[in-house]
Amino acid sequence: MKNRKWLTLSVMLVVVLSLLAGCAGNKGGNSAPVNEGSKPQESSNTGGGDAKPVKLKMWGGVPPESGPQAVVDAWNKENPNIQVEYVRFVNDDDGNLKLDTALLTGQDVDLYVNYSLTQVEKRIASNVALDLSGFSDYNIDEKMGADAAAWKVNDKYYGIPTKKNVFFVALNKDALDKAGLAVPKEWTWNEMREYAKTLKADFNYGLVQHTEPLIDPVDSGLVKAGYTKEDGSSNLENPVVKQWLETMNGMMREDKTTPLLGEQLTSKMPVENVFLGGEAAMLNIGEWLIRSSNNTTDFPRDFKIAFAPVPRLSDSGADFVTRGGLGDFISINAKSKNQEAAWEFLKWYADGGMAPMAAGGRLPASKDVDQETALTSLLGDKADTYDVDSLRYVLYEDKTPTFVRSVPQEVMDLRAQEYEKYFLGNQTADETLARMAQRHNDYLKQQK
Repeated sequence: MKNRKWLTLSVMLVVVLSLLAGCAGNKGGNSAPVNEGSKPQESSNTGGGDAKPVKLKMWGGVPPESGPQAVVDAWNKENPNIQVEYVRFVNDDDGNLKLDTALLTGQDVDLYVNYSLTQVEKRIASNVALDLSGFSDYNIDEKMGADAAAWKVNDKYYGIPTKKNVFFVALNKDALDKAGLAVPKEWTWNEMREYAKTLKADFNYGLVQHTEPLIDPVDSGLVKAGYTKEDGSSNLENPVVKQWLETMNGMMREDKTTPLLGEQLTSKMPVENVFLGGEAAMLNIGEWLIRSSNNTTDFPRDFKIAFAPVPRLSDSGADFVTRGGLGDFISINAKSKNQEAAWEFLKWYADGGMAPMAAGGRLPASKDVDQETALTSLLGDKADTYDVDSLRYVLYEDKTPTFVRSVPQEVMDLRAQEYEKYFLGNQTADETLARMAQRHNDYLKQQK
């Protein structure tokens, strides 16, 4: 009898100790660490009481005053238990190196913005981008549409593309009206070359371009034709590359309607200032122009801006694809200790929380965001300084298929090095094509 009573007391003691151990293990509301490859664990530190708020750091390339600070302020006001701090890095080689170093050395990075697929792939390989398939409460394909799939790697999402990427040609509408030229809805580079010749009469340049989208016409052709041939060798000697080289060189040297590339690079020409300052009639750029063109204090102008799609090289538009799709691909750091909290913020951001970013030229991609509301936010009180119908067309109505540039950085660099030699007059177009292809083939061999 005594033995049975002692056994009962022992069992009760074990149960009590187990319960106490469970309570101690959950003290502070922290869940177990996330195991690699498992579903992200939910932090229970979202209730009241004395629990300290979860603190997240989000890294992005947009200046805080251009929308990000307003975004996190709005979130922080409504979510005292999950507080977000925005950290700005410059979206260039040095800035991305700074972010990569922070990710790899375990500095505080919970969420970060990728601006190219190449960056995403590198960060996945470094195990600092979380596979989002562990979350089942948000359908990225449904929310963002078919263009989102361009950001998949091995058929998985390691982030959410949050904004519409739009590239266009901005035009001085007053100058177009004076010359009797319509705002194009589709056109070729030859047609834009003629526009540049006509418009240059009243400007220093008919056309200026950012160097970043300069080579987009080549990618528009090679996305369809392939960057490599069937035998696996380089396709950088494709006729589309030569056509682009000769078209641009003709505008630089024969027509003198666009700056010599060497002069533009040497002077670090601020092409947005040149266009907004009335020195150029057209500007090949993307939606980030709106951030500057809305700022009439620093960039005063007395003309209305119209918008046209980026032209195609060929006369046939049947197979034309233009750069665009979706961008601002936001990933959660796979090493973050607050993945569930980061996920809650990311969903909110993608579905409309990013609205203040529109004032800086970043239009939300989610179908849950009203397009006209976003457009109103984009233009603010400057709507009367734009041809809004043409802007609406390039943003929402142009149905030309789009691509997201995914060329490896090494290939981007070798192409640029060779076409710069051509535009500087140091080698012919044929020599440039041969050098591009040779160096691309060397790169391809190294990857095997």
